[in-house]
Amino acid sequence: MAFRGWPVEALEFFEGLEAENTKAYWERNKGVYRDVVRAPMEELLAELEPDWGPGRIFRPYRDVRFSKDKSPYKTAIGATLGGSGYVQLDARGLAAGSGMWEMAPDQLERYRAAVDDERSGSALADVVARARKQGVDVTGRDQLKTAPRGHPKDHPRIDLLRYKGLVAWQEWPGAAWLGTARAKDRVVAFFERARPVAAWLQEHVGSSTMPEGRR
Repeated sequence: MAFRGWPVEALEFFEGLEAENTKAYWERNKGVYRDVVRAPMEELLAELEPDWGPGRIFRPYRDVRFSKDKSPYKTAIGATLGGSGYVQLDARGLAAGSGMWEMAPDQLERYRAAVDDERSGSALADVVARARKQGVDVTGRDQLKTAPRGHPKDHPRIDLLRYKGLVAWQEWPGAAWLGTARAKDRVVAFFERARPVAAWLQEHVGSSTMPEGRR
């Protein structure tokens, strides 16, 4: 089926889940999740795949083994797209991201070397500035309080050096457009604006070559 957006019931589902994050709520509403939350996401990913790569929806269950919060369910549906893209829906609306949220040690080493380099670092600063002017938030998963080891505190790109990951991100509060195909248009427009950031990361950082257990 063609993607037609998410009906208001999708946001209401997550509002209810935030208020009652229990198996009982999930069992009462799993049909709603299937039909008005997950199904539109599947349709959206299928339409985006030819241009942006295959998508994968995350499981709705939280890993609570090492968390003080034992709530069993995630209060958002999220999906990856083409390796660096991300789409999310929750009670507040729609969001999309692109980049590298968490870098492995070898990726972080290459990232900082490229940011430090005058040519590649200046290129990143330029694409980040352009993305921000277009309404895209470019930030990191986490940030050092000071300069990384081996870099001066007055480095011209110190803010970028301090990040431990780099992502472009945009959010849209829920409104009538969310229940139409225009929701896809917003996601596509975001990926277009974020493409230069993702391309820089792919060229200068790339995938980790470390074994899974050491990342």
